Amino acid sequence: MSKVRVYELARELDLESKILVDFLIELGADVRNHMSTIDEEIADMVREHYSPEDDVVDLPVKKIDDDDTPRQRKVKRRSGDEEVEKNFRAKKGKKDRRHKPRGRRDYGSQQSQVEKKVLTLPESVTVKDLAEKLSISGTELIKRLMRLGVMASLTQSIEYEIAEIICGELNVEVKPEQDLADQVFAEVVDDPENLETRPPVVTIMGHVDHGKTTLLDSIRKTKVVATEAGGITQHIGAYQVTYKGKEITFLDTPGHEAFTAMRSRGAKVTDIAILVVAANDGVMPQTVEAINHAKAAGVPIIVAINKIDLAAANPDRVKQELTEHGLVVEEWGGSTITVPVSALKGEGIDELLEMILLVAEMEELKANPNRPARGTVIEAQLDKGRGPVATVLISNGTLRVGDSFVVGHHSGRVRAMISDTGENIKEAGPSTPVEVLGISEVPAAGDQLVVVESEQVAREVAAIRQAKLREQKMAKTSRVSLEDLYERIREGDVKELNLIIKADVQGSAEAIRASLEKLSTDEVRVKVIHQAVGAVSESDVHLAATADAVIIGFNVRPEPNARKEAEREGVDIRLYRVIYDLLDDVKAAMSGLLEPEFKEVVLGRAEVRQTFRVPNLGTVAGCYVQEGKITRNAEARVLRDNVIVHEGKISSLRRFKDDVREVAHGYECGIGLEKFNDIKDGDVIEAFYMEKIQRTL
Repeated sequence: MSKVRVYELARELDLESKILVDFLIELGADVRNHMSTIDEEIADMVREHYSPEDDVVDLPVKKIDDDDTPRQRKVKRRSGDEEVEKNFRAKKGKKDRRHKPRGRRDYGSQQSQVEKKVLTLPESVTVKDLAEKLSISGTELIKRLMRLGVMASLTQSIEYEIAEIICGELNVEVKPEQDLADQVFAEVVDDPENLETRPPVVTIMGHVDHGKTTLLDSIRKTKVVATEAGGITQHIGAYQVTYKGKEITFLDTPGHEAFTAMRSRGAKVTDIAILVVAANDGVMPQTVEAINHAKAAGVPIIVAINKIDLAAANPDRVKQELTEHGLVVEEWGGSTITVPVSALKGEGIDELLEMILLVAEMEELKANPNRPARGTVIEAQLDKGRGPVATVLISNGTLRVGDSFVVGHHSGRVRAMISDTGENIKEAGPSTPVEVLGISEVPAAGDQLVVVESEQVAREVAAIRQAKLREQKMAKTSRVSLEDLYERIREGDVKELNLIIKADVQGSAEAIRASLEKLSTDEVRVKVIHQAVGAVSESDVHLAATADAVIIGFNVRPEPNARKEAEREGVDIRLYRVIYDLLDDVKAAMSGLLEPEFKEVVLGRAEVRQTFRVPNLGTVAGCYVQEGKITRNAEARVLRDNVIVHEGKISSLRRFKDDVREVAHGYECGIGLEKFNDIKDGDVIEAFYMEKIQRTL
């Protein structure tokens, strides 16, 4: 492609070179001065931009064949006089409409035609294809892109968002192109006649050790707490109970603040939130957090005031504290239902279940059981004997054994379904929690499960979604703007603690990651380079060795070969069963990475009484130590009228003719400073050193 010099183009357009250079720089062209060159394509766009369009409009039709104006020369090259006249009239009419009032009929007919034009565009489209779809020239489209600060040639692709802006300027409506995966995961609105009442999904939330699992335990008449490490619920449990012939589904979200992400996910799939508050403790930090999650999810809240059997119980204080967070109880004129319960003794359980059914009735919860199932993954894990297993809460339709499905980026076919009581079941309707076997890989907690026609479609959809995920990752790593580049260079000073997280279930891994990333500061950043479920494997050790990472195992053990490999490679594997220990250890590791703080400690001050010139040494200051002491090799600053004129190191310290290590208060000495000779009588030399203080998070 031929090149054009900026000054030549400026002369051709009768412009000052500086004006043209500024215009090109503003458009994002690689131009520095009037001697720079630009592509002929860009030059054509600049010519068109500065062409005297208005003059062409005012010319009568009979002057079309005149060769004086650039516009006419351009038109004349087209074949046939009729075509010339037709094009000129079209352009003239278009220009005239800018300046003259438009007729009502004309405007209306044109507007209706424009409004009818709807384009369907993929995520990225080439400039050439978009120009053809918009029925405009490629040059015109490139010019519009340049105005938006996007430099792209005809063969380059632009993103959907940019194309949408261009189409908006031309009054063209655009819709994103849907592939098979988008169609499968698109929301389907059911006919109200097909909807049937479904069981409510209830999330139990609250502060750690306020009795959430014990309350659910009383409802289910089982002992779940005994199986949890340290008596703390470590993952989401989903259970279903029957009360007065009606079913209720319960989600037990963990209470410790480290599992915020899991509790948040629990609130997203729920219909009713039960907030458990201990009558002796009152509202605590995680209680407030739970209230915020429930409010954000827009679900009704029932407050269960637990531990009322204790002597220190004070339900009125709990109600008062709830009011501070926007929950006014019914007896005080609000709308929040409160139920006093004792989970340990089983008191108030029936009343709580009654309230749940009452709220569910008011909410009119319905779903269509006679359609392909949709659900949400509550929990997922890799089981040694059964392979990938996911706890799924069915939100709509009915899931049956043998159904093909897509979940997240993976496909599968239901091999077996296990209820919360451990029984094999053939089908699961809306609001039913089930363990699903037959998934190709472990999905992420929160992924959507959608049943499709066949296993082939499921695999195809999963492949499309995996390809999209890869593209997103590649785009994230390969696209670098100048701002990003500067940011990355600047982040060279940021220290990282690389971690590999292996947990027994996906939800725990996510929650641990979220908690650890919260510990990041501006100077020390926690970077989770890999996160998965299952035992610590050899590949994890190899990755840790390559990335200089620490492996954290939560409720898992390393394989024998992995342990040997870790010893050989010197990789640190830390195993935990309780989250408190894990967070404390990582905090300690991060504290060691923090840049130490330096605190200035002043040693002493000496006043300059007289200066001497010494061969090979420069100027030496004859001083009197006014306070503290002066030591050799200490840092020193020279103050003149209390203004710092120099800061450096002491190069020599003498008493009479002897070199000394330090001179105490009240004595005279000679002080020489490194690379500084402009010492004057009356200056003050202040000696100090920087003390290193190890920082903690």
